[in-house]
Amino acid sequence: MSDSDTASKDGYFQQLADISSAMTLAHGKDFAMGALVLAARFIAEGEARERAAATANTAGPGTGTVNAAIAASTGAVGHADAQP
Repeated sequence: MSDSDTASKDGYFQQLADISSAMTLAHGKDFAMGALVLAARFIAEGEARERAAATANTAGPGTGTVNAAIAASTGAVGHADAQP
């Protein structure tokens, strides 16, 4: 691996760390982990990204499509900050 590849990859890891921290601060650890797991699944499954985009475009705002997908992928039931 070349030095430019290493530097490029290091930059992406820093961006992942930054966005992970921001998501955790804004919405909690469960949301941040769920979003990253969902992103990894989209990469691994290839065309899932296109299907999810099509679903999000037809579902309309406020339907909870993304939240449902995150909950399904992480086994989460509700928000980390929710009170029992």
